[in-house]
Amino acid sequence: MTPGHRRARSTSRPWGPGSARLDRELQSGSLAHYDDPAYYTVTYARRVEDVAFYVALAEKARGPVLECGIGNGRIAIPMARRGVSVTGIDHSKPMLDDLRMRLRREPPEVRARVRAVRGDLRRTRLSTKFALVLAPFNTALHLYTRDDVERFLARVRGHIAPRGRFVVDMSMPAIADLARDPSRPFRAANFRHPTAGVLVRNRERFDYDPVRQVLFVAMEFEAVNDASRAWMTPLAHRQFFPCEWEALLHYNGFEVERVDGDFQGGPLTTQSDVMIWHARRSKQ
Repeated sequence: MTPGHRRARSTSRPWGPGSARLDRELQSGSLAHYDDPAYYTVTYARRVEDVAFYVALAEKARGPVLECGIGNGRIAIPMARRGVSVTGIDHSKPMLDDLRMRLRREPPEVRARVRAVRGDLRRTRLSTKFALVLAPFNTALHLYTRDDVERFLARVRGHIAPRGRFVVDMSMPAIADLARDPSRPFRAANFRHPTAGVLVRNRERFDYDPVRQVLFVAMEFEAVNDASRAWMTPLAHRQFFPCEWEALLHYNGFEVERVDGDFQGGPLTTQSDVMIWHARRSKQ
C-alpha cells in the first residue's frame, strides 16, 4: 500500500445503492481470512470469554440455537457439549470442512447436536424456529451495505421463535485504528505459522474508507529465513457505530433489551472494545 492508497480508493468508487454488489475487494475481504482454519484456530485460541458467555446464554434458552457464522465450531461445539442443539450457517467451505473434522473427534451425542448448513446469511431459509439466534464475533461486520443488513435481519426475524432472542456482538469502532496511516504497518511478534510451517514476521496495515465505513486490514506474512515466501491476507470489516446499529435494529423489527460493553455484562462505555446487543422481535 502507498500513502495515497486510501485517497485513491475513496474517490474512485461511487457511493450509492448497489455500488458494492460486484466489489471484489469486499468479496475477498469477507472470505480470505476464513480460508485457513488452522491459522484461524491458533490466532483465536485464547479468545474464550465469548465462548463462556454464549454457552451460558444457550443453556438458558430452553430451545434450539441458530448460530450465524458457525465457522469451525469454536462456539458451537462447546454449546453442544453442554447439551444444546445448534444449527449453524456459514459461507466458508474450508471452515465448515474443518468443523466436520473436529466433530469426528467428539462423542456421538455431541456430533448429533450440531447441524451445519453452507449458505449466505442474507438468503438462507430454514424451516426451524429458534429460541436463540446468535451472530458472534464480528459476523455482522461482513454486512457492508444497508441492503445486506436488511436482508440478514429479515432472515433472523424469520428464524426466531415468538419469544426468542437475537444476540449479536461486534467490535466497537476504534478511532485510533480508523485513523492509522496505511503506509505504516503495525508489527506483531514473530510466530510459527501453523499452515506454512515456518517462522514468520507478522505485520498488519489498517486502511479505513470513510465513504463505505469499511476498515480494510492487510495481514502480511513473511518467512523469517526466506523473504521470497511472503503473502497477504485481506480482511474487510464494516464499522457500525452504536446509534447506527440501534436504528438498524429498530427499523428492521427489533426491540433492544440491553447493550453490554463486555462479556461479563458490564455497560457499554467509551472504553469498551465490544458491543453486545440483546434484542427481541418487535411486538408491532
